[in-house]
Amino acid sequence: MTNTQLLLDAGLVLAALGLLAHFTRRKQPAPYPPGPKGYPIIGNLLDMPTKLPWITYMQWGQKFGDIVHVNVVGEHVVVLNSAKQAAALLNKKSSITADRPTLEMASEQLGWKNALALTPYGHRFREYRKYFHMTMGTKSLVERHYDLMIEENRKFLRRVLHSKEDIGVEIRKNAGAIILKLAYGYYIDEDNDSIVHLVERAMDTLAAGTTPGAWFVDYFPFLRYLPSWVPGAGFKKQAKWMKELVSDMASVPYELTKQKIESNVELPPNLMSDCIDTKKLDADTEYHIKWAAASIYSGGADTTVSAIHSFILAITLYPEVQKRAQAEIDLVVGNDRFPTFEDRAQLPYIEAIVKEIFRWKPLAPTTLPHRMMEDVIHEGYLIPKGTSVFGNIWYAWAIFYDPEAYPNPEVFDPSRHVTETGEPTDGPNVYDVCFGYGRRICPGMHFADASVFIWCAMILAVYDVSKAVENGKPVEPVDAYTTGAVSHPKPFKYAIKPRSDKAERLILSLDS
Repeated sequence: MTNTQLLLDAGLVLAALGLLAHFTRRKQPAPYPPGPKGYPIIGNLLDMPTKLPWITYMQWGQKFGDIVHVNVVGEHVVVLNSAKQAAALLNKKSSITADRPTLEMASEQLGWKNALALTPYGHRFREYRKYFHMTMGTKSLVERHYDLMIEENRKFLRRVLHSKEDIGVEIRKNAGAIILKLAYGYYIDEDNDSIVHLVERAMDTLAAGTTPGAWFVDYFPFLRYLPSWVPGAGFKKQAKWMKELVSDMASVPYELTKQKIESNVELPPNLMSDCIDTKKLDADTEYHIKWAAASIYSGGADTTVSAIHSFILAITLYPEVQKRAQAEIDLVVGNDRFPTFEDRAQLPYIEAIVKEIFRWKPLAPTTLPHRMMEDVIHEGYLIPKGTSVFGNIWYAWAIFYDPEAYPNPEVFDPSRHVTETGEPTDGPNVYDVCFGYGRRICPGMHFADASVFIWCAMILAVYDVSKAVENGKPVEPVDAYTTGAVSHPKPFKYAIKPRSDKAERLILSLDS
């Protein structure tokens, strides 16, 4: 059976169901929001973007408004292109917008529904959130991990000095080291850590599984019932080994840490040690703790890597930002030590850089979709139960690129968040948006904010980042981003070196 025949058969079935629905449905209480006109049966399937969806959503917003509706093979999708509408629906109505739709490939075939990001709203979701809160739910709880962040960042600065390859490898290693220690109290092997490698490969499956339009099974779930050898079901072969990776990502470090806890091995503060009680560890509790710990990595490491790469790109493109930030550090901290969290209140421009990183290139440009748990009439439009709702954070007419809120929004400009005298400006609060909405807001937001702050401050204290030079000419970095649940800068060239001989000696002092 060919793919064409499969689609034809599916179309006939859907057509029959559509006719049945047409003659039996009741009159709608309100119209759907406006949106692009679709085709019979498949609706807007051919309109759905497979790359950089936030740009397509922006274009829809420019034409149809802040609330856009499309129908994809019978499934309703709504895109919110303004902060006002996102807050009104996803925050104020969070009791009925907290669910996640089932992404057939990522959720079911790969098993990512077990992790917090894609788990449905309900008991398991609340258990995960409870465990997260015990470890990092407040700023005071995050303070327990300050020493961890500083220790690993010092190692990172030393590895950058000795590195003979793209420091992106070191950025990813450092993020992995911090998150694995936070989740499991696990110390990585500096050279080639097997668990870091395992988790990175598993994270690649999340990016692949959530890529829009990549998998027919997301639009035609009946394909999951076909044998893998049938044309159109080849995804099952890929899903098999990818699902094994995802399962190992959760199980391997969990079992290792559980053995250490049972043997009374002393560990740094971590989620498993906070939550586990081996004397009362029933199967459900063990399952929840295992996947809550795995969710820290899947929710934290990749986003942190994206944030730091965006920071490197920003100060490469805007050297005046780096110059002002370093002047502030030199004034407050000096040049004979590294910045610490105690310095944060006296570093308002570094604080503004962190906010601008989250605004300029949002880590999750459209957020993962929320799912309506009830019908709702919103702004005079019907948004039916089961609708997938996206908040388009990224582009113009979208939340962070609204030129009325942020003049020249495409420019990386921390001064939009701070005055010359170091006082916060009166503009919109970035943190109200960048970490998500309602009951799906990121539970690690305080940790992420602290981690990005200290990482940026420590890099700026001892390193200069600049454009790479080839054949005597500076190379302009490419400002382009990938498609995925977490968006990363595409590879770009830059140069990084110690600011001075004294800065190099300070970095080298970490070897002693």
